[in-house]
Amino acid sequence: MNDAFLNKWLKTALTFGGGAVLLVFLMFLHINQGSVDLSWRVVWDALVVPEDIIEHHTVRYLRLPRAVMGILAGGSLAVSGVILQTITKNPLASASTLGIHSGTYFAVVISAIFLPASLPLQGLFAAFFGGLFTALLVYGLAGGASANPVRMVLAGMVVTIMFSSSTSVLQIFYENETAGLFLWGAGTLVQNDWSGVQFSMPLILAGMLVTFLLAKQLDIFRMGEDVAASLGQQVGRIRMIALLAAVLLTAVTVSVVGPIGFVGLIAPHLIKLLGFRNHFALVTASFIWGANVLLGADVFARWVDPSFSELPVGAITALIGAPWLIWLVLRNRSRQYGEKNTAMIAGNVRLPFQGGWFIVILVMLLVFAIVVGAATGNSGIQLTQSFSAVFDGGQEFLRNMIFQLRLPRLLVAALSGGLLAVSGFVFQGVLRNPLADPSVIGITSGAGVGALLVIFSAFSATFIPLGAFLGALAAFLVVMGLSYRANFQPSLLALLGIGVSAFGSAIIQIVVVQADMAVASALTWLSGSTYAKSWEALLYYLLGPMLVLVPVLYLQIRNLNVLSLGDETAKGLGMKVSRTRFYMALVASLLAAASVSAVGTISFVGLLAPHAARILLGSGHKHLLPASALIGAILLVIADILSRTLLVPKEIPSGILVALIGAPYFLWLMYRSSHVKKA
Repeated sequence: MNDAFLNKWLKTALTFGGGAVLLVFLMFLHINQGSVDLSWRVVWDALVVPEDIIEHHTVRYLRLPRAVMGILAGGSLAVSGVILQTITKNPLASASTLGIHSGTYFAVVISAIFLPASLPLQGLFAAFFGGLFTALLVYGLAGGASANPVRMVLAGMVVTIMFSSSTSVLQIFYENETAGLFLWGAGTLVQNDWSGVQFSMPLILAGMLVTFLLAKQLDIFRMGEDVAASLGQQVGRIRMIALLAAVLLTAVTVSVVGPIGFVGLIAPHLIKLLGFRNHFALVTASFIWGANVLLGADVFARWVDPSFSELPVGAITALIGAPWLIWLVLRNRSRQYGEKNTAMIAGNVRLPFQGGWFIVILVMLLVFAIVVGAATGNSGIQLTQSFSAVFDGGQEFLRNMIFQLRLPRLLVAALSGGLLAVSGFVFQGVLRNPLADPSVIGITSGAGVGALLVIFSAFSATFIPLGAFLGALAAFLVVMGLSYRANFQPSLLALLGIGVSAFGSAIIQIVVVQADMAVASALTWLSGSTYAKSWEALLYYLLGPMLVLVPVLYLQIRNLNVLSLGDETAKGLGMKVSRTRFYMALVASLLAAASVSAVGTISFVGLLAPHAARILLGSGHKHLLPASALIGAILLVIADILSRTLLVPKEIPSGILVALIGAPYFLWLMYRSSHVKKA
């Protein structure tokens, strides 16, 4: 009894007292960092006995506001995570995993362009309503109170991609109006005075006060809605007030320091692992340790790069938080994610003709799209002039433009889209996972890291495919290795892929900032672009994989049919399931890597094209592979045409356009899936 009391006392002392001491230490360490070295004595004097000298002004008006803002932002994000995890009954919930950050960012960009008068309030109202709308959208799409953690996180991820793509389009459209928001969008604690602290502190205190007043109700809420209702709690009202408080805390933070992910996931789990369940203690301790996480991440970021082009603290928290998410998923794999049926069934459309004719129609559509694309330029569609230039010796300038500029990029788009679609089709088949896609399970992100490391190294550009391949292989091995013990459980594999993808994205962001040159081209490449692709890109990166690997997969198509019957049946038919699954998934990774090395990271093609083919042709694999490849090719060719004609003379990266099409489709698929299941 005495030992138990001692342990409890020690745990409490370390959580609150130790956390507070660590926070003070990090704060002093943080204040002492900067481009100008200041002694501890000067820092102490500036705080205790300030004088009118430049050293003391540097401490009091530049470094101290930044440190205080870090404490407020980290603490409020952590408290927001506590609330969201309780009211959604989802241990993976946070403002970043539910897409609230991207919604607030998008809303602030919208207000900066169309309602600049709202900016004196740091875009608070826009951020608040954007965050609230996003939270309700994700909650509703995932199935509301009956949603499982996987669907909710997947909906959050897709909403994040959708809003991020929309934000990118607005930034291209309104470059001048949004110029100052780019660095803020990566998450930074940089403060030039106390205005950010003065603006956010009263609102954060108000949010904290509401949270403390709700603490007892949240304790009861945690036991289940039925129990809470039977004890007289007004469940709906408590959930709504708590959600408003969580969104307020997030919106205030985002409006000052930008979206900073994963703090709301790490800090509450640290405290829960220590055994705290009472919300009064949970909220207080989470605030302290959330502040420690963010302030520690900023100290680390400034230690790694002390120059003015310092690393965004949001990338550092993602670098720490993504492995944390993976660990949480693995730790709870048997208890939280046991649902095996995560299939997204959108129903079938019965075609009035056989599958072979559908393939012929898709080929004709692809050829038509390429012809229209080759004849389309800044001045619109020039079919007659283009035909004359190519076949009748017409305008030489137009002929050169078609053969040297338009046709190679159209063919690169077609082959890249086809390879991504085939890769997604194979992943969905061998893993029996309808959510599998090179981007969803982290392969695309890994390939992007590998290719980007080559771009910013001393190696020649000819090594880019090798870098993409090694990056894709590394991501593939990590995801497969982690999910092996769970028998590649679909939902778990998707969550692990999200974690690996977030980790890869953080590395990409850090590499881009550190490279300090050619950043614009790197960002264009990372968005997924077919801009200025030449015949060399087609020959070096895409033609070989298509001619060698796709026929190999087509010959192995029977294996996908057998795997779809289940592992036990496949073993009964003599198949070495694990080996077959590994080799086919490896080939799919190579195809994705080839596509990434040519056009960068393009999401959703590998998910969207096989699903569309399956809806139109059914579940038989005979025509699905060529149909998926052709749909993927058509999709990316159309994206290429739109990318260079919608905003002439500007060009929208094709990857953004595909994401704008793919994300709503994925969300519709989720909604339709739950509708089919209920029916």
